[in-house]
Amino acid sequence: MQIAANKAVSIDYTLTNDAGEVIDSSAGGAPLVYLHGSGNIISGLEKALEGKQGGDEVKVAIEPQDAYGEYSPELVATLNRAMFEGVDELEVGMQFHASGPDGGMQIVTIRDVEGDDVIVDGNHPLAGQRLNFEVKIVDVREASEEEIAHGHVHGEGGHQH
Repeated sequence: MQIAANKAVSIDYTLTNDAGEVIDSSAGGAPLVYLHGSGNIISGLEKALEGKQGGDEVKVAIEPQDAYGEYSPELVATLNRAMFEGVDELEVGMQFHASGPDGGMQIVTIRDVEGDDVIVDGNHPLAGQRLNFEVKIVDVREASEEEIAHGHVHGEGGHQH
């Protein structure tokens, strides 16, 4: 069966940056299971897997615009420490939910702490990077009506309710 919209797909993968450093991998764990065509994985990888089938192996480089987008300097802001009420110790790398410029929620990461100034970054940590994937398609199956309605795979390796 070929990968297409509304198919439940299981993949083993390794993600590296251009320097060859492993960013993420399913090695040693269960395959990643997702519902194809529902935006569960980055668009560039979805396009690269379209039409493939169980047993196929794919090596692909995904450009930022088809991954987590270009890095946007306007998503970096300096906030006063008082904005983090109830958090005693602020450390670089901590993440918080914040209101985004469009009014929606976004995750921001503390990039630096300088006295009472806290520099936060609303970019995804992989924004602006080319992502290199090595993928092996483990399985492709029909998704259930419930999985399609919910927009994700249920059961082993997928979302549990």
